[in-house]
Amino acid sequence: MQRQRWAQVMRAAFFGTPTPAVPALEALLADPRIDVPVVVTNPDRPRGRGHELAPSPVNVAARDAGVEVLQPARADDVTSRLGALQLDVCAVVAYGQILPAALLAVPVHGFVNLHFSVLPAWRGAAPVTASILHGDRETGVTCFVLDAGMDTGPVLVTRTTRIAPTETSGELTGRLAELGAPLLVDAVVGLVDGTLQPQPQDDARATYARKIAPADARIDWSLPAEQVQRVVRAYNPVPGAHTTFRDARLKVHRAQIVPGDGAPGAVVGIDDRTGAPVVACGSEALRLEEVQPAGKRAMSGAAFVNGYQPSGDRLA
Repeated sequence: MQRQRWAQVMRAAFFGTPTPAVPALEALLADPRIDVPVVVTNPDRPRGRGHELAPSPVNVAARDAGVEVLQPARADDVTSRLGALQLDVCAVVAYGQILPAALLAVPVHGFVNLHFSVLPAWRGAAPVTASILHGDRETGVTCFVLDAGMDTGPVLVTRTTRIAPTETSGELTGRLAELGAPLLVDAVVGLVDGTLQPQPQDDARATYARKIAPADARIDWSLPAEQVQRVVRAYNPVPGAHTTFRDARLKVHRAQIVPGDGAPGAVVGIDDRTGAPVVACGSEALRLEEVQPAGKRAMSGAAFVNGYQPSGDRLA
């Protein structure tokens, strides 16, 4: 019987690229019910100050595990290769390319995607950023079957988690990657052996998280301190919330809400306990705990005060 065969081993290709996709790949590779004959990731990209070509984190993890790696310029370039592997299913985590219909039809049971929100909330490219930016108190992960739409396919399973009050996008993404890794294994196995039945999403409840542009991360100091802090958290680490200090860009990586008032953007004091600058917002103020001046490494707020003496300056 097919179910007995699947209970022993099922063939699954993996599509993914950045660091948050690695826990899911490792979980699939570690499960004795699943054979991963090939991993598909994006081509090597220039990285670092020297702009040297470097493999993706998924590429490194796959090669370390002895798995064949494909790096097509376009996803549909691997359609024929995957078709020859007689795949039961494919798994996808943050691959970074749109998958064409012909490719989606290759595995018997389709593609299972791990998405970092509880669908139909925050479909799209930047769900973690959107959830923090909009003040959500809870988020999670969803495994669903890919279709031709943008994160519109039927859902297999979800898990939820609370968002900590000071958690950044980078920190939350890391947690969701770990939360979602075993869930993806369960979803792949459940879809193939029939113990999980995909359920349609409620499109009327859908929200969308569009791709981030650097301009989105510019700080508007006229907003209340709570909203400005969300901007700082949401765009940490990429692209980094930023403002202008003495005609140059200043990134703000971490900030805490404190009492204070003054013209929005004005450095209205130095925190007695930490030595960090306090900047007025539309209401209340923010203590800048970690910043990065243009051309410099990230530094503590106290180190910034010692080096730049910003009292009386105004950020814009």
